[in-house]
Amino acid sequence: MQMNEKKFIQTAKVLSTIFMPLYSPLWVFIGLFLFSYMKVLPWGYKLLILCIVYFFTIFVPMTGINLFRLLKKWTHLELSHREHRHMPYIVTLLSYAACLVVMTRINAAMFFRGIVMAALVSQIICITVNTWWKVSTHMVGMGGLVGALNAFSILFYYNPVWPFCGLLFLSGLLGTSRIILRQHSLAQVLVGFVIGYACSMTFILLRWM
Repeated sequence: MQMNEKKFIQTAKVLSTIFMPLYSPLWVFIGLFLFSYMKVLPWGYKLLILCIVYFFTIFVPMTGINLFRLLKKWTHLELSHREHRHMPYIVTLLSYAACLVVMTRINAAMFFRGIVMAALVSQIICITVNTWWKVSTHMVGMGGLVGALNAFSILFYYNPVWPFCGLLFLSGLLGTSRIILRQHSLAQVLVGFVIGYACSMTFILLRWM
């Protein structure tokens, strides 16, 4: 019985690492470049966009958050406490805003900027909610992936039924993982997913319009 519990916990940790919230914008762009008509774009341009997204939405926030954690001498578990999450949110918020500025400067497509804007607004909502309640940012990221897929299916007129089912299945696994690891309640998981989904749908479609 204990071995099964250990396997569940290990699996939950692996899923939580693979689908860290900071990776969500990069996953969206990778999916867009591989599975939509955007795959015809020049590789040089796609690589430029992916490098910008990686640098500002993963490398800079993770570096800043880890430095802050080391300065405070906090463990990863202590950093996940609601009262300690303000600074990581602020670092991420500033980095996402910088990504949006850079994309505007290079005149990237409007719905590219919509993806980053959705992630930025999601972070702002999380910061606001975090003042009194702990929402699952992992599920915000996963909700953002599902919302982005739904938005692009509307924009590009295709039916992504199997990818959609796959992402919903992964969402369920990730949400269960966060509960197994005792990081969030069911309500925090569900609210996080709704925030990410709503922001992606709203801002990607609005940017296109």
